[in-house]
Amino acid sequence: MAQQNLNLFSLSLLSLATISLTTSLSPNCSGADTVVATTPLVTFLERVQETALGTFGEQDFDPKLYVDLSLKSNLSKTQKAFDELPRSGENGTVTVKDLKVFIATYFDDAGDDLVYYDPEDFLPEPEGFLPKVKNPEVRSWALEWLCLVHVFREVYYWDSYWVIRGLLASKMYTTAKAIVTNLIFLVDTYGYVLNGARAYYTNRSQPPLLSAMVYEIYNRTCDVELVRKALPALLEEHAFWNSEIHKVTIQDAQGSNHNLSRYYAMWNKPRPESSTIDKESASKFSGNSEKQQFYREVASAAESGWDFSTRWMRNTSEFSTLSTTSILPVDLNVYILMMEQNIAFFANVLGHKSTMESFLEAAEARKNAINSVFWNDEMGQWLDYRLANGPICKESETWKACNQNQNAYASNFIPLWIDLFRSDAALVENVTRSLQSSGLVHAAGIATSLINSGQQWLAIYLYLFPFIWYLLT
Repeated sequence: MAQQNLNLFSLSLLSLATISLTTSLSPNCSGADTVVATTPLVTFLERVQETALGTFGEQDFDPKLYVDLSLKSNLSKTQKAFDELPRSGENGTVTVKDLKVFIATYFDDAGDDLVYYDPEDFLPEPEGFLPKVKNPEVRSWALEWLCLVHVFREVYYWDSYWVIRGLLASKMYTTAKAIVTNLIFLVDTYGYVLNGARAYYTNRSQPPLLSAMVYEIYNRTCDVELVRKALPALLEEHAFWNSEIHKVTIQDAQGSNHNLSRYYAMWNKPRPESSTIDKESASKFSGNSEKQQFYREVASAAESGWDFSTRWMRNTSEFSTLSTTSILPVDLNVYILMMEQNIAFFANVLGHKSTMESFLEAAEARKNAINSVFWNDEMGQWLDYRLANGPICKESETWKACNQNQNAYASNFIPLWIDLFRSDAALVENVTRSLQSSGLVHAAGIATSLINSGQQWLAIYLYLFPFIWYLLT
């Protein structure tokens, strides 16, 4: 069944096949020209999206809907019909009637290109499901998961980790393995797991949790063949996150160099799924180079999974000050440390001693880097580090305490997810006290941040405050 799932999943990836990575790194490795070319179809759908905004207006406008449309006819015929639509005014506005007729004639609804699949290992009420949940109302809600997510029509990378956890709790081991197999397919094809399985997501990844998914499944099933299939992809993904555009070297006060990673989207244009929104956000910039850098910062924030947060802003009240590529994030480096530990574990399972030893050393080096660069002894937290040189990375940058971001974020405590940090009882007690006094802990849960920025986690999910993004719990 895993192969059947993979084949169905591949149907939604057909439009990805022609995308290529074109890089031209400058000597200072700023990555200013690093861009993944998108497809002609995506470019055309952005035009449809922009026209739809002019026709229907901003109220309840969903830009993603238009880049998710699937063609009924070939692209050239559809483009010709679009170009021949009657237009009026300076902006070339199409009437509501004409645009609706055009869309109905040449496109199927978003999602109609997907094939329904009913997993054979699904049980409505699996035996032993969530035994610690006693409240009948909560149990009933948990069993409604099939109805919960109809907003998105494609798989997303780091969301899949929690999907895997849920599948394992539901004893859907075959489906869990099929999802991981699909993500491995993306690495085999592109060199990294895409943000999501869409052509317009090939310009970035997301927090790298593939190794954690494989580990969770192996821990439950002891499937050595899955480990054998996954290890080459994990090695390739690790290389991606330590490539020139992602890796930054920081020299500490003792003169030791530490390599850490950052988010850096391979894109300097409006995100196709939010093109009209990004163009409006960039309208305050006059220069083309400024706009291109802003677009990269926006896409990099999306790559982080925290789209959008004051973590990435120089001025927490001004969205235009996004500077994601100028920040070394605590959580990203914890995820990569976990990846290094997991690769060492998998290499040991397969008897690859040299790989195991190499990645144990890499994990220890990253642990030291996390403590040297991020740890703030006075606060008892690990803090994001802002690069003094901005997105330009020199051979190394000297660590300065003033470059740590001292705002309270849930990510400041993520290292405790790793056994390497939890093994120190005194450290755990210190960090726990810091969390309790941080202001993030509320009666109903833990807040992501304390800053009311109006960005997504607060603006859209305000009614959930102080609950955290589920991706951080």
